[in-house]
Amino acid sequence: MPHAVNTLDTTHSYGDWRDDLFKNGFVVVKNVIPKERCDYYIAKMFEWAERFPWGFDRNDKSTWTPEHLPTHMKGGMYHGYRVQHEKFIWEARTEPGVLETFSKLWGTDELLVSFDGMNFTLPTGKPLPPTEPWPHVDQSPLRKGMQCVQGILNFAPNGPKDGGLLVMKGSSKLMPEFFEAHPEVIGRQTWGSSDWFGFDEEEVKWFTDRGCELLKVCADPGDVILWDSRTMHHNCVPTSQNLRAIVYACYTPAAFAQPDILRQKAEFFDQRMGTTHWPHDNLFVHGKEPLRLGKEDNGKRDRPWEEPVETEQIQKLAGKLAY
Repeated sequence: MPHAVNTLDTTHSYGDWRDDLFKNGFVVVKNVIPKERCDYYIAKMFEWAERFPWGFDRNDKSTWTPEHLPTHMKGGMYHGYRVQHEKFIWEARTEPGVLETFSKLWGTDELLVSFDGMNFTLPTGKPLPPTEPWPHVDQSPLRKGMQCVQGILNFAPNGPKDGGLLVMKGSSKLMPEFFEAHPEVIGRQTWGSSDWFGFDEEEVKWFTDRGCELLKVCADPGDVILWDSRTMHHNCVPTSQNLRAIVYACYTPAAFAQPDILRQKAEFFDQRMGTTHWPHDNLFVHGKEPLRLGKEDNGKRDRPWEEPVETEQIQKLAGKLAY
């Protein structure tokens, strides 16, 4: 059984973007990161990809192809190579506006952050093959209330055709009712260490029949996209020829974490391991990395290219230092 935490009162009205998050299950918080910082993070992503031994060159678009890039999934989702602990990723996580946003949401400055990856989807000159939708939630029905809010730090223009997050608007409010009406689906998996749950077509229809709408979330550079982990969502690849550049970052109160989880989180930080979307629980690491183009990946790494500067702030966010 998941550890019980004191969650937010999502019925309270705040008169700002929090009301939209609680009502719809997602929100775009505008102008959180300065434009020049967005440009910096995009440049660092290009630099990161150029460090590998396969000849990627930001100035030569003929190299913007899988054989020249590190292994990724579903467009440009990167979770390998210890990218979660690159110096620039930690810099993005500690942007003042980002921390202020999550502090405002949770009502505390004492936060933990997820060791999550990034998405760097490059235009290839031809349409990417569509991916099969995988509508899901990232919070178990055994957990009550809002316990995790996921985040996208958005650095490049992201319009309707630029790939990205799709959400089932309003589904978070109906999620308890859905699981009560479908007790048999809970038995589809063991809920011990996993909060992920995927929906089939009939189950998706249950939500649309009740007025929920699948929306592509759009954002400008510097915006932060937030969504309740109980909101049905999935990703889509671009149909445009525009860059997608984001960092996934989720924050929850440090008070949500048990002492053993904090010890484990600190160990993973020291080992530079990536984990899940959850900052305070579910800290199992990603499984074996996929083969690169069907063969052994000669670019594997057990440390980031650039180590983060372990400031007091970063060590607290990583669970290494107590608040």
